[in-house]
Amino acid sequence: MNQFTTDIVDALVKKQDITEVFRAHLETAVNTLLATELTAFLDYEKYDRMGFNSGNSRNGAYSRTLHTEYGDLQIAIPRDRNGEFKQQTIAPYRRSNDTLESFVIHLFQKGVTMTEISDLIEKMYGHHYTPQTISNMTKSMTEQIEAFSHRALSPRYVCVYLDATYIAVKRETVSKEAVYLAVGIREDGSKEVLAYTIAPTESAFVWKELLVDIKERGTEEVLLFISDGLKGITTSIFSVFPAANYQTCCVHLARTIAHKVRVADRAEICDDFKTVYRAESAEDGQEALNVFCSKWQSKYPKVTKPLSENPYIFTFYSFPKSIWRSIYSTNLIESFNKQIKKYTKRKEQFPNEEALERFLVSRFEEYNQRFATRCHIGFDQARAELAARFKTTD
Repeated sequence: MNQFTTDIVDALVKKQDITEVFRAHLETAVNTLLATELTAFLDYEKYDRMGFNSGNSRNGAYSRTLHTEYGDLQIAIPRDRNGEFKQQTIAPYRRSNDTLESFVIHLFQKGVTMTEISDLIEKMYGHHYTPQTISNMTKSMTEQIEAFSHRALSPRYVCVYLDATYIAVKRETVSKEAVYLAVGIREDGSKEVLAYTIAPTESAFVWKELLVDIKERGTEEVLLFISDGLKGITTSIFSVFPAANYQTCCVHLARTIAHKVRVADRAEICDDFKTVYRAESAEDGQEALNVFCSKWQSKYPKVTKPLSENPYIFTFYSFPKSIWRSIYSTNLIESFNKQIKKYTKRKEQFPNEEALERFLVSRFEEYNQRFATRCHIGFDQARAELAARFKTTD
């Protein structure tokens, strides 16, 4: 039985807290590792005569405190006379271990506020961390944000969903700002968040900037863009991807209809409109729209006229039937935005844009990892037909 096991058994017999046993032995182990590192670097043991006149020697140590889940470790970082030794046991300038840092980032991703995280850690570990210290831990994600925003993208996407959601952020004063988000589906049916940006309001100009960024990072061809029909967005899309198709979200069209008619007519007119985008073919859909307009034109001309003039209602019918339900609306990206909003409710606001970006990218990375190998419903059956539509090749 080694000393570590003996100490644990002794603590259990005496009904003492074994956390201190772990802390003490961990502290000893880390300091031993550091001392061993210096010995390996100098290539001679402490007090060994081989070190005399070797050109370099031990030069004491400086102390650091490392916060861990078992308590504070008092660490002695050894030094050499020439200042050439760079220890690898503990990351430079790090004051907490990876477990605690990962725990903090995980809570941050779930929408827990900095103050709540600070209070929770104090209760769990007995150490007080200010909200600013906790915030500094999450700043380790800054490099991750840069990597996410500059990573290369796939050259081809079957479809790209565009949608914006509003989240409160502070810029001297607090206001909800638009988080622009693009989610793409590859040829194999896997999904990923392609890009994002933050701006005070939603506009077609900012969408164009985001699309230019997507193209500059390697995307050459997109078969279909789907969005809620923001004014001017088609111009922005076709200026960057002129060969792409565009589908306006039929669910958004139904919501617009619902807002423009009397409550008494709402259920009936919305049910009638469903026949337009749930038909068996584009021809049947067009016929259903003609019937819809004929029935409601006299009562609601401001509803029927825009629909009859919209050239982007039936685009999805030209794609394989197995993916129709996935591409006639922006439901896919809207459900993701709802998940993001769910985690932001606890925060009420973000103190700055950088904090908001750290939160968003953590959610995006998790989403991309989860769906990197999952085929979205219907795309597996349509893979061959969709691949044949692309003009570019890998």
